[in-house]
Amino acid sequence: QVQLVESGGGLMQAGGSLRLSCAASGRTFSSSVMGWFRQAPGKEREFVATISRSGDSTDYADSVKGRFTIGRDNAKNTVYLQMNSLKPEDTAVYYCAATVATTYSGVVYSSRGYNYWGQGTQVTVSS
Repeated sequence: QVQLVESGGGLMQAGGSLRLSCAASGRTFSSSVMGWFRQAPGKEREFVATISRSGDSTDYADSVKGRFTIGRDNAKNTVYLQMNSLKPEDTAVYYCAATVATTYSGVVYSSRGYNYWGQGTQVTVSS
């Protein structure tokens, strides 16, 4: 079983930056594709970013491309989301997600492809 714990959320003014972290338990972190999703009030959960097992491949939702950066440190069992140039529309609960251990070397976009989820961390961006 993998447990994910997000941290780093908070209140920020538009144009500011935040860095989210997600710490994973277990021995399979380096074998899991990782992703970040978010859910705003009244909206469905949406994909934000994904990173391959090795960290060589990443991809982003168009709405955050060029502003957000996903990274991982397999030695620390941690995945990060650096969020710059924040906008009020970035306000949401952000969730970290992990696949089961896999030999797949790519990225995963669909929430249905992830097996483990964190509890979420609130990000609020004021205008």
